[in-house]
Amino acid sequence: MTKIAFLGPEGTVSQESAQYFFNNESYEYIPYSFISDVYNATVSGHTDVSVIPIENTIDGSVKLHVDQLVLGDLQIQAEWIYPSIQNLIGFKQPQENGLAEIEKIISIDVAIAQCRNFLQAHLPEVKFEFVSSTAEGVRRVRELASPAVAAIGTKLAAKQYGLELLASNITDHQNNFTRFILVGNSSPPLKVANKYKTTLLVTLPEDYPGALHQVLSAFAWRRINLSKIESRPTKLKLGTYYFYIDAEGSLDSVLMPAAIEEIEALGCQVRILGSYPSYNYETSDTAHMEV
Repeated sequence: MTKIAFLGPEGTVSQESAQYFFNNESYEYIPYSFISDVYNATVSGHTDVSVIPIENTIDGSVKLHVDQLVLGDLQIQAEWIYPSIQNLIGFKQPQENGLAEIEKIISIDVAIAQCRNFLQAHLPEVKFEFVSSTAEGVRRVRELASPAVAAIGTKLAAKQYGLELLASNITDHQNNFTRFILVGNSSPPLKVANKYKTTLLVTLPEDYPGALHQVLSAFAWRRINLSKIESRPTKLKLGTYYFYIDAEGSLDSVLMPAAIEEIEALGCQVRILGSYPSYNYETSDTAHMEV
């Protein structure tokens, strides 16, 4: 049975997105408390692959997870887009009071920030308690068993812990999506995608004026679109950086390997973090695995 590691506990957006993506009930989903544990579960062989959130529409790159990918050895096997829909979860409130009895919300800072407009409009005096994940917040609300405490989290978490949806889809922006990547040294079989990406880690040679411009030119004149370029410190010397680049296209094409060869000829170090299928949420039925 294929084992899939995700950021737990059960009921997180990571698990919800993984189940949506794979759509296969025979797989075993294993929660871990920290993203480093998620990654290392596959490194150690305890799981076959790991699901990692890498970027969000509102908050941008998840830098800790980018660094984990950069410093590790696992390859990106696929990516997919999933909506980050947050809900107010707790115990049923007296109808005449609405949400007035809620005094505290337990969640993660990112989820709270994504629901700021709703909270200011309906719960302006509420206090916050921060935990490691949205699902952990829902679990804590279940444990406290008080209508004065609520959580922000997924419908999956509400179902998992037997709590009520007090308000659905309370996120401020309806275009709030998260990009997830599947990492491992091999992948379960995936259906064919219409789009492929290659992720590169490029280190420029020192004292080479214009090196970054020439790197970008290697893609530009071949009309290879770069959907992302981000600098991250090498953590070896102040002022030295990796460039994390998402390029649209596959290593199976003629142009991508030629661009990489040109970049290496400049004296740059190039590490390929993966060449993989990319699935959009709107066309995600193509992302479901073969059954």
